[in-house]
Amino acid sequence: MSSNSDHAHHLHHVGNWMPSNHAAHKEWLGGIIDHVDNNKQKLHPVLEEFKTLIETNPRVYMLIEGMFKEVPNKEPYRKDPTGHPEIRDYHHFLQVLNHILTTAPSWTDKSHRVGLVGLPIAAILDWPMGTPSGFAAFQDPEINAMLKKVLNAWGEFLRSPASAKVLNSSSNGWFGKTGHRDLTAVAKVGPTIAENLEFQDMFHCDPAAPNFGFQSWDHFFTRTFREGMRPVAQPENSKVIANACESKPYRTAHNIHARDKFWLKSQNYSLVDMLNHDPYAKEFIGGTIYQAFLSALSYHRWHAPVSGKVAKAFVVDGSYYSEPLFEGIGYSAAQNQDIDIGNQVTSQAYITSTQTRAVIFFEADEPAIGLMAFIGVGMAEVSTCEITVKEGQHVEKGDEIGMFHFGGSTHCLLFRKGVNVTGFPKPGMEHNVPVRSELAVVS
Repeated sequence: MSSNSDHAHHLHHVGNWMPSNHAAHKEWLGGIIDHVDNNKQKLHPVLEEFKTLIETNPRVYMLIEGMFKEVPNKEPYRKDPTGHPEIRDYHHFLQVLNHILTTAPSWTDKSHRVGLVGLPIAAILDWPMGTPSGFAAFQDPEINAMLKKVLNAWGEFLRSPASAKVLNSSSNGWFGKTGHRDLTAVAKVGPTIAENLEFQDMFHCDPAAPNFGFQSWDHFFTRTFREGMRPVAQPENSKVIANACESKPYRTAHNIHARDKFWLKSQNYSLVDMLNHDPYAKEFIGGTIYQAFLSALSYHRWHAPVSGKVAKAFVVDGSYYSEPLFEGIGYSAAQNQDIDIGNQVTSQAYITSTQTRAVIFFEADEPAIGLMAFIGVGMAEVSTCEITVKEGQHVEKGDEIGMFHFGGSTHCLLFRKGVNVTGFPKPGMEHNVPVRSELAVVS
């Protein structure tokens, strides 16, 4: 059994998508629940549709109700730190979700509890996701289809001018003292970056305009670097692979199997599942995978790791809140297993086979590389993966190939067996590896 202090230590450590301690997370959620309970609103039409699905489909009703009821009625699950009861039924869940659909991800700056609530819906589902019914619910096709509609509705708000109001300089704004500081610090990496640069020096924006010139939350999250901030690594050397995303290394794995048990605690990579059973998958059996995760504060566009032709590109509609059952209470009663509140965010390899993802195959100009693949994986709310290149198009190393909307998650580069690719950065780095910088070399 893991202790509460252990939970607090590692909560959402991967990518900093949530505040660094569980108390801050629960304090935020308690405030949201309190606001919703005292300001009941008519449900958004998409949530009325969700409610109808729950109430007219016995299987869906059983799973959704079950995931709330299976959260233990004991500490730390009974109440949040503000004394509010946890969400225990779908009626309450839909009311809280109703508020989220008209709210942009917020920054918190309160005493020692500073950070981002970048995945507000995942925060609401933190405990239920780790129950046996939650495990089944978030793999259910009808529930995922409904969640896609819900997230699309939230996406419409995040593209609207109303969503930009959190991009202010107040203590709870993204450009307040700590927000501006952290946004600047996470981008100030690489040998070409001067120490005195500020956020506005590195990104296209207008600090004199309202909301720093960003027209919406999504406009801010898909922001672009100013020219020269992220130069391409040795553009004339085709054996040097450029980093596809501004990210921290998670794992490099070799001799990848065609299919493996990715839902177990070892979180093995399973090629045919990652690549959605595409015929190209067999080309990568026995090959190499490099995976890295994106910070919530970072740049979220993807760039070509090599020069070459786009052989194939497609988006896979996966699940949105599925986490492996070993993170939850149903995994091992003998061990008195608690729900891992690091949940999805600590399941980086698992989500490469289950969640919404963009797959782009490149036929590299460099013969020593040949066919390779990029996978951009959306996580939870970050479910919109946009590919901006076309099949048959030739790209140069470092060209933009797509982006995550409303945040980011993780990405993989896949190389075939026999491609001798070396020099990948090791996990545990303090800072991101800059996008378009040298990632590895093929010999």
